[in-house]
Amino acid sequence: MATLSQWVAGARLRTLPIVIAPVVIGTAAAVGETGLFHWFRFLLALCVGLLLQIGVNYSNDYSDGIRGTDDERVGPLRLTGSKLTEPKNVRNAAFACFGLAAVLGLVLVVLSQAWPLLLIGVAAIFAAWGYTGGKNPYGYRGWGDVYVFIFFGLVATLGTAFTQSGTFTLTALLGAVGTGLIGCALLMANNVRDIPTDTEVGKITLAVRLGEHNARLAYVLMLAVAILLPLLVTGTFPWMWLVLVTFLPAAAPSLTMLRQAELSKLVIVLKQTGIVNMVYAVLFAGAILVPMWLR
Repeated sequence: MATLSQWVAGARLRTLPIVIAPVVIGTAAAVGETGLFHWFRFLLALCVGLLLQIGVNYSNDYSDGIRGTDDERVGPLRLTGSKLTEPKNVRNAAFACFGLAAVLGLVLVVLSQAWPLLLIGVAAIFAAWGYTGGKNPYGYRGWGDVYVFIFFGLVATLGTAFTQSGTFTLTALLGAVGTGLIGCALLMANNVRDIPTDTEVGKITLAVRLGEHNARLAYVLMLAVAILLPLLVTGTFPWMWLVLVTFLPAAAPSLTMLRQAELSKLVIVLKQTGIVNMVYAVLFAGAILVPMWLR
């Protein structure tokens, strides 16, 4: 039977910045537009995102484990693949996370009157399961990166902004694209490490399609584009140049991706990319909010 610490490890907490960042960015963009901050809606959006991401991680653990994809996996602990618990327990944990996310998401929609998000929320849950679950998972055909960009970039950021202000702005959109690209970079780093085992079991991720060399370059390019994008709104938010500071924490994982030939040593890049995402979100939000507070 898996211990509590093993369940926590299986939740893969290092991936959580992928959902914290868009909520921070979306909220800041909305506050910059209206001057109003709805703290309870912010917390609800954050909880929904965290539960969906943990649910995705458990879902992937279960689906990859029963297919044998994780039998020779290098990297974070897998509950199913390591046979630490029955597969159905991991599946049920994923469903529990999705269910609680749906309940909290409904509360958020009711409070904010953001009714279009109901259908988007349902689509997000089905997409989360279909990533590696079901008979024909799209994550095995190279579409996982599209899922991350859409749901953990565009939907998470713009959806959060909409629940705060009822509107979308160019600033929110640029932040959504930026954090979505960083999320895709994190997934790319994970999949570059797994290219040999994924190829062996027929899991054709985007990294497998691109090849190791091009996938490594794509990681660096996605980070660079994400960091430069906010400069497009310096006319509205002059402090947005602060986001360029994100190049500092992005340097280490980028160099590792370009120079480290041993795939098993790319695990550190996952943690570093998560830090990049959080620094990006904090600087993006600060560029909007600090000048407001200084007025």
